[in-house]
Amino acid sequence: MTREPRDAPQFYLTSPAPCPYLPGRAERKVFTHLIGLRAPALNDSLTQAGFRRSQTIAYRPACEQCRACVSVRVKIAEFTPSRGLRRIMRRNAGVTGEARPARATPEQYALFRRYVGARHADGGMADMSMVDYQMMIEDSHVDTRLIEYRLPADAPGNDADRLIACCLTDRLADGLSMVYSFYEPEMEARSLGAFMILDHMDRARAARLPHLYLGYWVEGSRKMAYKARFLPQERLGPEGWTRVG
Repeated sequence: MTREPRDAPQFYLTSPAPCPYLPGRAERKVFTHLIGLRAPALNDSLTQAGFRRSQTIAYRPACEQCRACVSVRVKIAEFTPSRGLRRIMRRNAGVTGEARPARATPEQYALFRRYVGARHADGGMADMSMVDYQMMIEDSHVDTRLIEYRLPADAPGNDADRLIACCLTDRLADGLSMVYSFYEPEMEARSLGAFMILDHMDRARAARLPHLYLGYWVEGSRKMAYKARFLPQERLGPEGWTRVG
């Protein structure tokens, strides 16, 4: 009789809930726990299989009649920025990024609150307290860093070293995974979301990692449309990872 190892992950299925991306649809997720010494290797394997991490949970959509959520990863060695993306890089040439231990600070939380209030006021994060934010940042059993992006004090119109964006990032065996990012909403013209992706590509390239995992692209969702700009990329389907672009 074959038996599973005692430490084999257990998977669970959530109840249906309203889809945050496509109106009128319901979503379900399959998830497991990422805890203990096995967490880093399990996170690697599950990310390659289309899962995402949130704190100590790895999850992926398991909707019965919808396959709109598609895992996306950029092929670092083959990526060439478009003219529009090169403009974004020049626009943010003075911004500095520093990888720090995943520790929450009041400064980060204040920026997070401004971002959520402006961009996702009706979402599930709208009521997150400082304690909730701290759990989101610090509750991890894998190799996680928080990248802080700052505008230096000598930048035009800036009188202090100002935190303008953050990204919670996991390092995997085959790439970096952007878990969650947020930025100063009043700086929309800087396209800081795209800039952080470009910066993470540079970080992955410097670490000789082949992929940057961007999470889910959802065709028909305006919130997720920006991910299609970063080509060539691979999208996970029934036959595995397929190149696009």
